Amino acid sequence: MEKLQSLAGVAAPLPRANIDTDIITPMKFLTNARFDNMHERAFEPLRFLADGGENPDFILNKPRYRNAKFLITGRNFGCGSSRETAVWGIKGLGIRCVIAESFGDIFFNNCFQNSVLPIRLPAETIAELMAEAGDDQGNMQFQVDVATRTLTTPSGRSITFDLTVDRQTSLLEGLDDIAQTMKDDADTAAFQTEDRTERPWIYDLGTID
Repeated sequence: MEKLQSLAGVAAPLPRANIDTDIITPMKFLTNARFDNMHERAFEPLRFLADGGENPDFILNKPRYRNAKFLITGRNFGCGSSRETAVWGIKGLGIRCVIAESFGDIFFNNCFQNSVLPIRLPAETIAELMAEAGDDQGNMQFQVDVATRTLTTPSGRSITFDLTVDRQTSLLEGLDDIAQTMKDDADTAAFQTEDRTERPWIYDLGTID
């Protein structure tokens, strides 16, 4: 998993609540799901028209937001099923940070397994960020610093967000849950060696007749 230490770029405002995982990566596209292709039809019900052409009104189809690194959206983003492909699709579009009032719990956790940063902020703050993201004037760059847990807006406003130490470490060092556990491999081996000496009967499975 690659590291995510800092990020700078355009933020796309998507003021819609309850965008579920079947909107982000519809079930009909999962038969050939791979990490490297889920972005192709990501947000398909919103992003494409019935004839398969792009919907010009969808925010990520607008020239200004095609290369967005941030997505600012409504509450309960990523609700629904547990499919990790939803995070794959978003990341494949180039989005590495999603900012919302709330998230589906499994989607939220899946983000950290794929080096995507989900940030929870109050509804009034979300509304203010969307206004900045949609402002036609001046610098549109949003920035995030994972080490300081700070989001900086185009106007220069600095916002601190919550991030647990283990999740911060996973992003800064590029470690998923398994890789974080393996960091303690030497300690685990040392414990097992000592424990085999102190409690050998635990490890003696004997013979099965």
